[in-house]
Amino acid sequence: MHTDLDAFRRPKDQHAALVEIAELAEGRIIITRDKQTIVGYVTFHYPDEMERWSEGGMKDLVELGAIEVANDYRAYGIGKQMLQTAFADEQLENAIVFATEYYWHWDLDGSGLNVWEYRSMMEKLMKSVDMVWFATDDPEICSHPANCLMVRVGCKVPLSSIERFDRVRFKQRFMY
Repeated sequence: MHTDLDAFRRPKDQHAALVEIAELAEGRIIITRDKQTIVGYVTFHYPDEMERWSEGGMKDLVELGAIEVANDYRAYGIGKQMLQTAFADEQLENAIVFATEYYWHWDLDGSGLNVWEYRSMMEKLMKSVDMVWFATDDPEICSHPANCLMVRVGCKVPLSSIERFDRVRFKQRFMY
């Protein structure tokens, strides 16, 4: 692991987390290497059972858990290429893929961007694979206006799954 891959945990611990995800039946990892060093990765897995997103018990709801590229490699479009690889050939058309974007995971110092510029960059990156902003009342996402929920609903996802996801997104919604 490149030493700059530390947005979520220390590189050694992140490597262990990638191994754990690879061992999951639904786990998917796309990596970019420079020789033998991992310089970027994107992960997909079911939502953690301790999170709200698992409450629907949906087998077609997949979390884009993390995307990270080492500082020296960020100008090459590696993040976008990894995402496009992950979604290529209709691989995720039978799933709702979501990403929870929290500003506290963003490399504001290293990027030189402010929180709104970074949010714009992340939205643009996610839009490259047709993920769009979805509203939610999730407390963590609502805790800061820059946080957001990005979602892509595959074209083979049944309406019943979309409706179930809506009920997970909005737990405080009241019908009048």
